[in-house]
Amino acid sequence: MTKDGIIAIDKPEGISSAAVVARIKKKLGVKKVGHTGTLDPFATGLMLCGINKGTRLSQFFLGSSKSYIAEVILGIETDTQDCTGHLVKQCSSSVINGLSHEMVMSTIYKFKGEMMQKPPVYSALKHNGQPIYKLARQGKPVQKPPRRIEIYSLDILQIKKISLSEILISAEIEKNLRDTESAEKRADSTTTIENHSLSVAKFLSIFPTSESKGLSGLSVTFEVNCSSGTYIRSLAHDIGQSLGCGGTLYSLRRTRTCGFSIDDAVSLGKLEMMDKSEAFDRIVPMAHSLPSMPLIQADDALMERISFGQTFFISYNHLFQEPLSLSGKSQTLKPVQLSDSNNSTYMRVIDRQGELAAIVKYNRALDKYDYCCVFTN
Repeated sequence: MTKDGIIAIDKPEGISSAAVVARIKKKLGVKKVGHTGTLDPFATGLMLCGINKGTRLSQFFLGSSKSYIAEVILGIETDTQDCTGHLVKQCSSSVINGLSHEMVMSTIYKFKGEMMQKPPVYSALKHNGQPIYKLARQGKPVQKPPRRIEIYSLDILQIKKISLSEILISAEIEKNLRDTESAEKRADSTTTIENHSLSVAKFLSIFPTSESKGLSGLSVTFEVNCSSGTYIRSLAHDIGQSLGCGGTLYSLRRTRTCGFSIDDAVSLGKLEMMDKSEAFDRIVPMAHSLPSMPLIQADDALMERISFGQTFFISYNHLFQEPLSLSGKSQTLKPVQLSDSNNSTYMRVIDRQGELAAIVKYNRALDKYDYCCVFTN
């Protein structure tokens, strides 16, 4: 039973990343749990959490690209640039009706590539030691300078016209389902039902019922792969600005990051229903938790040097690239050259038993490895 490593969670909507960490810690009864990157409370999807020694790996997940499925509502703007905020702008139906699918698609695809992006004023970035979203709530918004980001790929999945009345009908259907399902069935579908109900609540919080009649807009769903530090809220806002109608992020689901996919994740609700041994089986061992990082397979001599903190050099030449697999099946490791490592200077070192012994950084100037983390006893 693995007690150190990374667990992939499918985060539900409506709770903070800190709450997810607390619930995992309570379920597993371990001393240390930490996430490798937050998701906003309204967002769902892939969230990686380090368990025990696995928390020391968090630094190596920073800077990785991320993939999301996002739904943007064109025709409205909120102060937070997402569905949790207050309505600040709503364009007329004539503007929405004047937007062809071709116009929307061509505008969105222009956002591929590198660009400078303004972070939202409601974000966790800090100003003089204080998160700027707190300042924004106090009526003192701080606009941080634009940052360079990159959209690697952007694929539109759906464009459709929407009305609030359709959403309210869906809410009534979900309510009836919730009232009639058995307790056992609800346990498996709680996430879906709660998510949908929360989504309805989001719309109702933006639009009071008296103002919602006749509301129309365009819903655009797309899949995006982007660099670390990209705000999809800001992307939604900027798309709306380019089209002249405004835009706000309605839903966001992270699907891939750091070599992990949402398919590798377990829902928080299901994890909490598992017995403890089954829950621990969901932890990915540390040696396999950084699948995109090249590895060095150490022999006994190299392990001895590591245990004493002694320098070792590239001449040991035990560098391999590991295919991504979370199934636990044995694999054949294929030797690679340092130049094939996607310019990564970090390497995993595993011992003969396949356990992670250390993470090192290649020092090109001195042609040697420097230690980052050592996990040997």
